[in-house]
Amino acid sequence: MKQWTCLLVAVALVPTLAFTQPAKKQDPKMDKFISELMKKMTVDEKIGQLNLVTAGEVTTGTTASTGVEAKIAAGQIGGIFSMTTPKKIRAAQELAVNKTRLKIPMIFGLDVIHGYKTTFPIPLGLSATWDIPLIEETARIAAQEATADGINWTFSPMVDISRDARWGRISEGSGEDPYLGSQIARAMVKGYQGDDLTAVNTMMACVKHWALYGAAESGKDYNTTDMSLHRMYNEYFPPYKAAVEAGAG
Repeated sequence: MKQWTCLLVAVALVPTLAFTQPAKKQDPKMDKFISELMKKMTVDEKIGQLNLVTAGEVTTGTTASTGVEAKIAAGQIGGIFSMTTPKKIRAAQELAVNKTRLKIPMIFGLDVIHGYKTTFPIPLGLSATWDIPLIEETARIAAQEATADGINWTFSPMVDISRDARWGRISEGSGEDPYLGSQIARAMVKGYQGDDLTAVNTMMACVKHWALYGAAESGKDYNTTDMSLHRMYNEYFPPYKAAVEAGAG
């Protein structure tokens, strides 16, 4: 709960990689506040913090959730996905901090992949530039624009290594090279999150997807993957390691 517990996708990645994230600076005052808050929470309220509902403003294949306002007021929602209208985001957040028992603010997430208001080339195109500072700057601009609308969590960067052009999502990543992929993963996390995630113009990065997702057999999405440990650790894990070490999520 101390690091936005609702972000299960990012948390689940760490044990998969068997990498240890660098120790972060402790904030005793914040730790005490959160520990005391958790003691006040019921089991239902803790479960509610893990609940991410869909607003449906952006079509991604997910079905829009129903009864959202009532669930927010009941403390049953920790975050909202695909709500992009500032007026709606503000109204939902005010409901959470004014009407719920513990007044815990929600997190608002969106697939901000290659820009927000300003659209940049697709990630595969950006990777072809090998211009790491420029790629970091695209993430920085996206964060500034998205946070202005109230979005504070992006489902990016996608760091799946892929070497099969038949895979339909290859354009969302950085391509086939683990070194380049690692450099870009680190740069994008830095661009999104800046030096201080408490700053109003920074947003949390969420690394995706599962580490071998880009190696699906025959390029068929969600197909099985058969790979040696040596290849897995040396060719597919490095970008995830780089993103985690950069402090993603």
